[in-house]
Amino acid sequence: MKILLTGATGYIAQRLLPVLLENGHEVVCCVRDKSRFHPPVTSQQLSVLEIDFLNPQHLSRLPQDLEIAFYLIHSMSAQESDFDRLEDICAQNFLKSLQHTQVRQMIYLSGVVNEAELSKHLSSRKNVEKLLASSPIPITILRAGIIVGSGSASFEIIRDLVEKLPVMITPRWLRTKCQPIAIRNVLDFLVGVMGLTDTFDKTYDIGGPDILSYKQMLLRFAHIRGLKRTIWIVPVMTPRISSYWLYFVTSTSYALATNLVHSMKVEVICRPNHLAQRLNISLIDYDRSIRMAFDKIEQNQVLSSWKDAQSSNLLQKGISQYIQVPQLGCYRDVRQLSVEDRKASLQKIWRIGGKTGWYYGTWLWELRGLIDQAMGGVGMRRGRKNEREISAGEALDFWRVLVANKDEGRLLLYAEMKLPGEAWLEFKIDNERILTQTATFRPLGLLGRLYWYAVLPFHGFIFRGMIRRIAQ
Repeated sequence: MKILLTGATGYIAQRLLPVLLENGHEVVCCVRDKSRFHPPVTSQQLSVLEIDFLNPQHLSRLPQDLEIAFYLIHSMSAQESDFDRLEDICAQNFLKSLQHTQVRQMIYLSGVVNEAELSKHLSSRKNVEKLLASSPIPITILRAGIIVGSGSASFEIIRDLVEKLPVMITPRWLRTKCQPIAIRNVLDFLVGVMGLTDTFDKTYDIGGPDILSYKQMLLRFAHIRGLKRTIWIVPVMTPRISSYWLYFVTSTSYALATNLVHSMKVEVICRPNHLAQRLNISLIDYDRSIRMAFDKIEQNQVLSSWKDAQSSNLLQKGISQYIQVPQLGCYRDVRQLSVEDRKASLQKIWRIGGKTGWYYGTWLWELRGLIDQAMGGVGMRRGRKNEREISAGEALDFWRVLVANKDEGRLLLYAEMKLPGEAWLEFKIDNERILTQTATFRPLGLLGRLYWYAVLPFHGFIFRGMIRRIAQ
Protein backbone atom coordinates (compact mmCIF):
# COMPACT_ATOMS: atom_id res chain seq x y z
CA MET A 1 0.00 0.00 0.00
CA LYS A 2 1.03 3.61 -0.48
CA ILE A 3 1.03 5.31 2.90
CA LEU A 4 1.20 8.94 4.00
CA LEU A 5 3.16 9.44 7.23
CA THR A 6 2.80 12.87 8.83
CA GLY A 7 4.85 14.08 11.79
CA ALA A 8 7.74 12.08 10.33
CA THR A 9 10.36 13.76 12.56
CA GLY A 10 8.36 12.92 15.68
CA TYR A 11 8.97 10.16 18.19
CA ILE A 12 6.22 7.74 17.05
CA ALA A 13 6.61 8.26 13.31
CA GLN A 14 10.35 7.60 13.35
CA ARG A 15 9.64 4.25 15.04
CA LEU A 16 6.76 3.44 12.68
CA LEU A 17 8.61 4.22 9.44
CA PRO A 18 11.04 1.24 9.49
CA VAL A 19 8.17 -1.14 10.32
CA LEU A 20 6.11 0.06 7.36
CA LEU A 21 9.05 -0.27 4.99
CA GLU A 22 9.95 -3.73 6.31
CA ASN A 23 6.37 -4.80 5.56
CA GLY A 24 6.83 -3.78 1.92
CA HIS A 25 4.76 -0.60 1.88
CA GLU A 26 5.58 2.55 -0.06
CA VAL A 27 5.81 5.48 2.36
CA VAL A 28 5.50 9.21 1.68
CA CYS A 29 6.86 11.18 4.65
CA CYS A 30 5.70 14.73 5.34
CA VAL A 31 8.23 16.95 7.12
CA ARG A 32 8.34 20.67 7.72
CA ASP A 33 12.09 20.87 7.10
CA LYS A 34 13.94 18.29 4.98
CA SER A 35 17.30 19.38 6.38
CA ARG A 36 16.46 17.95 9.82
CA PHE A 37 14.91 14.70 8.60
CA HIS A 38 17.27 11.74 8.75
CA PRO A 39 15.22 8.56 8.34
CA PRO A 40 16.47 5.62 10.41
CA VAL A 41 16.44 3.49 7.25
CA THR A 42 16.89 4.14 3.54
CA SER A 43 14.71 2.59 0.87
CA GLN A 44 13.57 3.12 -2.70
CA GLN A 45 10.06 2.82 -1.27
CA LEU A 46 10.56 6.01 0.74
CA SER A 47 9.91 9.55 -0.51
CA VAL A 48 9.94 12.82 1.41
CA LEU A 49 7.75 15.90 0.92
CA GLU A 50 8.36 19.24 2.62
CA ILE A 51 4.92 20.24 3.86
CA ASP A 52 3.90 22.54 6.70
CA PHE A 53 0.28 21.83 7.61
CA LEU A 54 0.07 25.29 9.17
CA ASN A 55 0.66 26.73 5.69
CA PRO A 56 -2.35 26.35 3.31
CA GLN A 57 -0.07 26.92 0.30
CA HIS A 58 1.53 23.50 0.84
CA LEU A 59 -1.67 21.48 0.67
CA SER A 60 -1.64 20.56 -3.03
CA ARG A 61 1.66 18.66 -2.87
CA LEU A 62 0.35 15.21 -1.92
CA PRO A 63 0.30 12.43 -4.55
CA GLN A 64 -3.16 11.27 -5.58
CA ASP A 65 -2.61 7.52 -5.27
CA LEU A 66 -2.28 7.45 -1.47
CA GLU A 67 -4.27 4.72 0.30
CA ILE A 68 -3.60 5.10 4.05
CA ALA A 69 -2.84 8.35 5.92
CA PHE A 70 -1.33 8.41 9.42
CA TYR A 71 -1.97 11.62 11.34
CA LEU A 72 0.78 11.82 13.99
CA ILE A 73 1.08 15.58 14.47
CA HIS A 74 1.00 16.80 18.07
CA SER A 75 1.94 20.13 19.67
CA MET A 76 1.99 19.27 23.35
CA SER A 77 5.54 20.56 23.86
CA ALA A 78 5.00 23.75 21.89
CA GLN A 79 5.91 26.98 23.64
CA GLU A 80 2.77 28.69 22.39
CA SER A 81 -0.04 28.91 24.92
CA ASP A 82 -2.58 28.36 22.13
CA PHE A 83 -1.19 25.02 20.96
CA ASP A 84 -4.79 23.74 20.79
CA ARG A 85 -5.54 26.32 18.08
CA LEU A 86 -2.46 25.22 16.14
CA GLU A 87 -3.57 21.60 16.37
CA ASP A 88 -7.00 22.54 14.97
CA ILE A 89 -5.41 24.38 12.03
CA CYS A 90 -3.11 21.44 11.28
CA ALA A 91 -6.00 18.96 11.34
CA GLN A 92 -8.18 21.12 9.09
CA ASN A 93 -5.40 21.59 6.56
CA PHE A 94 -4.59 17.89 6.69
CA LEU A 95 -8.17 17.07 5.70
CA LYS A 96 -8.08 19.62 2.88
CA SER A 97 -4.87 18.10 1.54
CA LEU A 98 -6.54 14.66 1.30
CA GLN A 99 -9.52 15.84 -0.72
CA HIS A 100 -7.87 15.11 -4.07
CA THR A 101 -6.29 11.80 -3.04
CA GLN A 102 -7.52 8.22 -3.01
CA VAL A 103 -6.99 7.77 0.75
CA ARG A 104 -9.46 5.21 2.07
CA GLN A 105 -8.45 5.24 5.75
CA MET A 106 -7.00 7.74 8.20
CA ILE A 107 -5.30 6.53 11.38
CA TYR A 108 -4.88 8.92 14.31
CA LEU A 109 -2.96 8.27 17.53
CA SER A 110 -4.72 10.25 20.24
CA GLY A 111 -4.75 10.15 24.04
CA VAL A 112 -6.95 8.21 26.45
CA VAL A 113 -9.56 10.69 27.64
CA ASN A 114 -11.75 10.91 30.73
CA GLU A 115 -15.20 12.19 29.75
CA ALA A 116 -15.82 13.91 33.09
CA GLU A 117 -12.58 15.86 33.31
CA LEU A 118 -10.13 16.83 30.57
CA SER A 119 -6.84 18.69 30.65
CA LYS A 120 -6.17 21.27 27.96
CA HIS A 121 -3.91 18.78 26.23
CA LEU A 122 -6.44 15.93 26.22
CA SER A 123 -9.25 18.30 25.30
CA SER A 124 -7.23 19.40 22.29
CA ARG A 125 -6.66 15.78 21.27
CA LYS A 126 -10.38 15.12 21.50
CA ASN A 127 -11.18 18.18 19.37
CA VAL A 128 -8.79 16.91 16.71
CA GLU A 129 -10.57 13.56 16.83
CA LYS A 130 -13.89 15.30 16.11
CA LEU A 131 -12.41 17.32 13.25
CA LEU A 132 -10.90 14.28 11.57
CA ALA A 133 -14.05 12.19 12.13
CA SER A 134 -16.12 14.86 10.33
CA SER A 135 -14.43 13.89 7.07
CA PRO A 136 -16.11 11.40 4.69
CA ILE A 137 -12.84 9.43 4.73
CA PRO A 138 -13.10 6.58 7.28
CA ILE A 139 -10.89 6.99 10.35
CA THR A 140 -9.52 4.65 12.99
CA ILE A 141 -8.64 6.37 16.25
CA LEU A 142 -6.26 4.75 18.72
CA ARG A 143 -5.99 6.32 22.17
CA ALA A 144 -2.87 5.68 24.21
CA GLY A 145 -1.86 6.91 27.65
CA ILE A 146 1.72 6.65 28.92
CA ILE A 147 4.00 5.28 26.20
CA VAL A 148 7.10 3.51 27.51
CA GLY A 149 10.13 3.13 25.28
CA SER A 150 13.71 4.32 24.90
CA GLY A 151 13.58 8.02 24.14
CA SER A 152 9.88 8.50 24.98
CA ALA A 153 8.94 11.52 27.09
CA SER A 154 7.33 9.37 29.80
CA PHE A 155 10.29 7.02 30.03
CA GLU A 156 12.90 9.80 30.16
CA ILE A 157 11.00 11.83 32.77
CA ILE A 158 10.55 8.79 35.03
CA ARG A 159 14.21 7.95 34.51
CA ASP A 160 15.29 11.47 35.48
CA LEU A 161 13.21 11.40 38.66
CA VAL A 162 14.30 7.94 39.77
CA GLU A 163 18.01 8.25 38.97
CA LYS A 164 18.43 11.77 40.37
CA LEU A 165 16.32 11.71 43.54
CA PRO A 166 16.84 9.10 46.31
CA VAL A 167 14.03 10.80 48.23
CA MET A 168 11.07 12.47 46.52
CA ILE A 169 8.54 14.84 48.00
CA THR A 170 5.84 14.66 45.39
CA PRO A 171 2.43 16.11 44.50
CA ARG A 172 -0.75 14.13 45.09
CA TRP A 173 -1.20 13.35 41.38
CA LEU A 174 1.33 10.54 41.90
CA ARG A 175 -1.66 8.56 43.19
CA THR A 176 -3.38 8.92 39.80
CA LYS A 177 -3.74 5.62 37.97
CA CYS A 178 -2.82 5.02 34.35
CA GLN A 179 -2.30 2.13 31.96
CA PRO A 180 1.16 2.36 30.37
CA ILE A 181 1.85 0.73 27.02
CA ALA A 182 5.15 -0.33 25.44
CA ILE A 183 6.14 1.52 22.27
CA ARG A 184 6.40 -1.83 20.49
CA ASN A 185 2.74 -2.53 21.19
CA VAL A 186 1.76 0.95 19.99
CA LEU A 187 3.41 0.15 16.66
CA ASP A 188 1.66 -3.24 16.59
CA PHE A 189 -1.72 -1.52 16.89
CA LEU A 190 -0.93 1.20 14.35
CA VAL A 191 0.16 -1.34 11.74
CA GLY A 192 -2.52 -3.86 12.67
CA VAL A 193 -5.52 -1.63 11.93
CA MET A 194 -4.26 -0.62 8.47
CA GLY A 195 -6.91 -1.49 5.88
CA LEU A 196 -9.01 -3.35 8.46
CA THR A 197 -12.51 -2.31 7.45
CA ASP A 198 -14.20 -3.38 10.69
CA THR A 199 -12.09 -0.74 12.52
CA PHE A 200 -13.24 2.10 10.26
CA ASP A 201 -14.91 5.00 12.09
CA LYS A 202 -14.19 3.41 15.46
CA THR A 203 -12.17 4.47 18.49
CA TYR A 204 -10.09 2.13 20.63
CA ASP A 205 -8.21 2.72 23.88
CA ILE A 206 -4.88 0.89 23.82
CA GLY A 207 -2.82 0.08 26.91
CA GLY A 208 -0.63 -2.56 28.46
CA PRO A 209 -1.74 -5.26 30.91
CA ASP A 210 -0.85 -3.23 34.05
CA ILE A 211 -2.89 -0.51 35.75
CA LEU A 212 -0.51 1.45 37.98
CA SER A 213 -0.31 4.71 39.88
CA TYR A 214 2.54 7.04 38.94
CA LYS A 215 4.09 6.28 42.32
CA GLN A 216 4.04 2.56 41.56
CA MET A 217 5.62 3.24 38.16
CA LEU A 218 8.47 5.17 39.78
CA LEU A 219 9.09 2.52 42.44
CA ARG A 220 8.99 -0.36 39.97
CA PHE A 221 11.37 1.51 37.68
CA ALA A 222 13.73 1.97 40.66
CA HIS A 223 13.49 -1.74 41.53
CA ILE A 224 14.40 -2.76 37.97
CA ARG A 225 17.41 -0.43 38.06
CA GLY A 226 18.52 -1.74 41.47
CA LEU A 227 17.84 1.57 43.25
CA LYS A 228 16.17 2.16 46.60
CA ARG A 229 13.85 5.17 46.50
CA THR A 230 11.53 6.78 49.05
CA ILE A 231 8.48 8.76 47.92
CA TRP A 232 6.42 11.04 50.15
CA ILE A 233 3.19 12.46 48.76
CA VAL A 234 2.09 15.85 50.10
CA PRO A 235 -1.20 17.63 49.34
CA VAL A 236 0.20 21.17 49.26
CA MET A 237 1.93 21.08 45.87
CA THR A 238 -0.19 23.14 43.48
CA PRO A 239 -0.15 22.52 39.69
CA ARG A 240 2.23 25.47 39.29
CA ILE A 241 4.64 24.13 41.94
CA SER A 242 4.33 20.65 40.43
CA SER A 243 5.19 22.03 36.99
CA TYR A 244 8.30 23.75 38.35
CA TRP A 245 9.22 20.56 40.21
CA LEU A 246 9.13 18.55 36.98
CA TYR A 247 10.89 21.30 35.04
CA PHE A 248 13.86 21.62 37.39
CA VAL A 249 14.34 17.90 38.08
CA THR A 250 13.76 16.43 34.61
CA SER A 251 14.77 17.34 31.07
CA THR A 252 11.32 18.59 30.10
CA SER A 253 10.55 22.18 29.14
CA TYR A 254 8.30 24.23 31.40
CA ALA A 255 5.57 24.33 28.72
CA LEU A 256 5.57 20.54 28.46
CA ALA A 257 5.79 20.14 32.25
CA THR A 258 2.66 22.27 32.67
CA ASN A 259 0.74 20.24 30.10
CA LEU A 260 1.92 16.97 31.65
CA VAL A 261 0.91 17.98 35.18
CA HIS A 262 -2.59 18.89 34.09
CA SER A 263 -2.87 15.62 32.17
CA MET A 264 -1.49 13.53 35.03
CA LYS A 265 -4.26 14.69 37.34
CA VAL A 266 -6.70 12.70 35.19
CA GLU A 267 -6.87 8.91 35.30
CA VAL A 268 -6.16 7.37 31.90
CA ILE A 269 -7.43 3.81 32.13
CA CYS A 270 -8.48 2.10 28.92
CA ARG A 271 -12.08 1.21 28.19
CA PRO A 272 -12.28 -2.54 27.52
CA ASN A 273 -12.14 -3.72 23.92
CA HIS A 274 -11.00 -6.80 22.01
CA LEU A 275 -8.67 -5.13 19.53
CA ALA A 276 -5.51 -6.79 20.92
CA GLN A 277 -7.09 -10.24 20.52
CA ARG A 278 -8.47 -9.29 17.11
CA LEU A 279 -4.95 -8.34 15.95
CA ASN A 280 -3.25 -11.18 17.86
CA ILE A 281 -1.08 -8.72 19.81
CA SER A 282 0.73 -9.99 22.91
CA LEU A 283 0.74 -7.09 25.38
CA ILE A 284 4.04 -6.27 27.08
CA ASP A 285 3.94 -5.55 30.81
CA TYR A 286 5.47 -2.44 32.36
CA ASP A 287 8.54 -4.13 33.85
CA ARG A 288 9.48 -5.80 30.59
CA SER A 289 8.95 -2.59 28.63
CA ILE A 290 11.46 -0.83 30.93
CA ARG A 291 14.03 -3.59 30.43
CA MET A 292 13.52 -3.49 26.65
CA ALA A 293 14.06 0.27 26.65
CA PHE A 294 17.37 -0.04 28.49
CA ASP A 295 18.49 -2.79 26.11
CA LYS A 296 18.16 -0.27 23.27
CA ILE A 297 19.94 2.46 25.24
CA GLU A 298 22.87 0.22 26.15
CA GLN A 299 23.25 -0.83 22.50
CA ASN A 300 23.06 2.79 21.27
CA GLN A 301 19.99 1.87 19.20
CA VAL A 302 17.60 4.66 20.25
CA LEU A 303 15.86 5.45 16.95
CA SER A 304 14.04 8.56 18.13
CA SER A 305 13.76 10.84 21.12
CA TRP A 306 10.99 13.17 22.21
CA LYS A 307 13.66 15.83 22.89
CA ASP A 308 14.52 16.04 19.19
CA ALA A 309 10.87 16.64 18.35
CA GLN A 310 10.39 19.41 20.91
CA SER A 311 9.15 22.57 19.27
CA SER A 312 11.41 25.58 19.23
CA ASN A 313 11.57 28.83 17.31
CA LEU A 314 14.35 27.33 15.22
CA LEU A 315 12.33 24.26 14.30
CA GLN A 316 9.26 26.37 13.54
CA LYS A 317 11.17 28.53 11.07
CA GLY A 318 13.30 25.75 9.61
CA ILE A 319 16.91 24.79 10.21
CA SER A 320 17.95 25.84 6.71
CA GLN A 321 17.54 29.51 7.67
CA TYR A 322 20.30 29.20 10.29
CA ILE A 323 22.88 27.10 8.44
CA GLN A 324 24.55 30.16 6.91
CA VAL A 325 26.37 31.63 9.89
CA PRO A 326 26.23 35.44 9.69
CA GLN A 327 29.40 37.52 9.46
CA LEU A 328 28.35 41.17 9.69
CA GLY A 329 27.54 42.67 13.08
CA CYS A 330 28.81 39.59 14.92
CA TYR A 331 31.46 38.81 17.51
CA ARG A 332 33.62 35.77 16.76
CA ASP A 333 36.10 33.62 18.62
CA VAL A 334 38.15 31.71 16.01
CA ARG A 335 40.87 29.24 16.97
CA GLN A 336 42.93 26.84 14.85
CA LEU A 337 45.22 23.91 15.59
CA SER A 338 46.66 21.13 13.47
CA VAL A 339 45.59 17.63 14.45
CA GLU A 340 47.74 14.53 14.26
CA ASP A 341 44.88 12.11 13.61
CA ARG A 342 41.91 13.59 11.70
CA LYS A 343 39.72 10.54 12.28
CA ALA A 344 40.35 10.47 16.05
CA SER A 345 39.63 14.20 16.41
CA LEU A 346 36.42 13.85 14.38
CA GLN A 347 35.32 11.07 16.69
CA LYS A 348 35.87 13.39 19.66
CA ILE A 349 33.81 16.12 17.99
CA TRP A 350 31.03 13.66 17.19
CA ARG A 351 30.91 12.52 20.84
CA ILE A 352 30.87 16.02 22.36
CA GLY A 353 28.24 16.91 24.95
CA GLY A 354 25.94 14.60 26.90
CA LYS A 355 27.80 12.13 29.11
CA THR A 356 31.11 12.88 27.34
CA GLY A 357 31.00 16.54 28.35
CA TRP A 358 32.77 19.41 26.59
CA TYR A 359 36.37 18.26 27.11
CA TYR A 360 37.43 21.33 29.10
CA GLY A 361 35.75 23.34 31.83
CA THR A 362 32.66 21.14 31.68
CA TRP A 363 31.63 22.44 35.11
CA LEU A 364 31.39 25.93 33.59
CA TRP A 365 29.14 24.60 30.82
CA GLU A 366 26.99 22.96 33.49
CA LEU A 367 26.87 26.22 35.48
CA ARG A 368 25.74 28.05 32.34
CA GLY A 369 23.10 25.38 31.91
CA LEU A 370 21.81 25.92 35.44
CA ILE A 371 21.62 29.67 34.85
CA ASP A 372 19.73 29.06 31.63
CA GLN A 373 17.33 26.69 33.35
CA ALA A 374 16.67 29.24 36.11
CA MET A 375 15.76 31.72 33.36
CA GLY A 376 13.27 29.28 31.83
CA GLY A 377 15.60 27.85 29.18
CA VAL A 378 16.36 24.26 28.24
CA GLY A 379 19.55 24.01 30.30
CA MET A 380 21.98 21.13 29.88
CA ARG A 381 19.44 18.44 30.73
CA ARG A 382 18.62 17.19 27.24
CA GLY A 383 21.95 15.43 26.70
CA ARG A 384 22.11 13.56 23.41
CA LYS A 385 20.34 10.56 21.88
CA ASN A 386 23.39 8.54 20.83
CA GLU A 387 26.85 8.66 22.42
CA ARG A 388 28.75 8.25 19.14
CA GLU A 389 26.57 9.49 16.26
CA ILE A 390 24.58 12.67 15.73
CA SER A 391 22.42 14.14 12.96
CA ALA A 392 21.05 17.52 11.97
CA GLY A 393 17.92 18.46 13.89
CA GLU A 394 18.83 16.61 17.08
CA ALA A 395 19.12 18.25 20.48
CA LEU A 396 22.56 18.35 22.10
CA ASP A 397 22.48 19.77 25.63
CA PHE A 398 21.40 23.40 25.10
CA TRP A 399 22.33 23.34 21.39
CA ARG A 400 20.50 22.24 18.26
CA VAL A 401 22.52 20.42 15.59
CA LEU A 402 22.32 22.24 12.25
CA VAL A 403 24.98 20.40 10.25
CA ALA A 404 26.67 17.08 11.02
CA ASN A 405 28.71 16.03 7.98
CA LYS A 406 31.60 13.69 8.74
CA ASP A 407 32.77 13.60 5.12
CA GLU A 408 33.26 17.37 5.24
CA GLY A 409 34.49 17.17 8.83
CA ARG A 410 31.94 19.78 9.92
CA LEU A 411 29.66 20.06 12.93
CA LEU A 412 27.56 23.21 13.33
CA LEU A 413 25.50 23.92 16.45
CA TYR A 414 22.95 26.63 17.22
CA ALA A 415 22.28 27.77 20.80
CA GLU A 416 18.77 27.26 22.18
CA MET A 417 19.61 28.73 25.56
CA LYS A 418 18.23 32.07 26.72
CA LEU A 419 20.49 34.73 25.19
CA PRO A 420 20.37 38.45 24.33
CA GLY A 421 21.17 37.46 20.75
CA GLU A 422 21.98 34.36 18.69
CA ALA A 423 24.97 32.01 18.93
CA TRP A 424 26.61 29.37 16.75
CA LEU A 425 29.45 26.96 17.53
CA GLU A 426 31.25 25.29 14.63
CA PHE A 427 33.96 22.64 14.39
CA LYS A 428 35.64 21.89 11.07
CA ILE A 429 38.68 19.78 10.13
CA ASP A 430 39.91 20.19 6.57
CA ASN A 431 41.93 17.70 4.52
CA GLU A 432 45.12 19.40 5.66
CA ARG A 433 44.25 18.30 9.22
CA ILE A 434 43.63 21.86 10.38
CA LEU A 435 40.93 22.06 13.07
CA THR A 436 39.01 25.35 13.07
CA GLN A 437 36.76 26.07 16.04
CA THR A 438 34.50 29.11 15.64
CA ALA A 439 32.08 30.63 18.14
CA THR A 440 29.84 33.29 16.60
CA PHE A 441 27.52 35.61 18.52
CA ARG A 442 25.09 38.05 16.93
CA PRO A 443 24.10 40.46 19.74
CA LEU A 444 20.65 41.90 20.21
CA GLY A 445 21.01 45.55 21.22
CA LEU A 446 23.21 46.94 23.96
CA LEU A 447 22.43 44.08 26.33
CA GLY A 448 23.79 41.61 23.81
CA ARG A 449 27.06 43.51 23.50
CA LEU A 450 27.45 43.77 27.26
CA TYR A 451 26.79 40.02 27.56
CA TRP A 452 29.56 39.17 25.08
CA TYR A 453 32.19 41.19 26.91
CA ALA A 454 31.03 39.87 30.29
CA VAL A 455 31.58 36.24 29.26
CA LEU A 456 34.70 36.90 27.15
CA PRO A 457 37.17 35.83 29.90
CA PHE A 458 35.31 32.54 30.34
CA HIS A 459 35.22 31.98 26.59
CA GLY A 460 38.98 32.41 26.41
CA PHE A 461 39.46 29.80 29.14
CA ILE A 462 36.89 27.29 27.80
CA PHE A 463 37.46 27.54 24.05
CA ARG A 464 41.25 27.44 24.30
CA GLY A 465 41.18 24.30 26.44
CA MET A 466 38.47 22.63 24.37
CA ILE A 467 40.25 22.87 21.01
CA ARG A 468 43.48 21.60 22.56
CA ARG A 469 41.75 18.51 23.97
CA ILE A 470 40.04 17.80 20.65
CA ALA A 471 43.27 18.20 18.69
CA GLN A 472 45.32 15.95 21.00
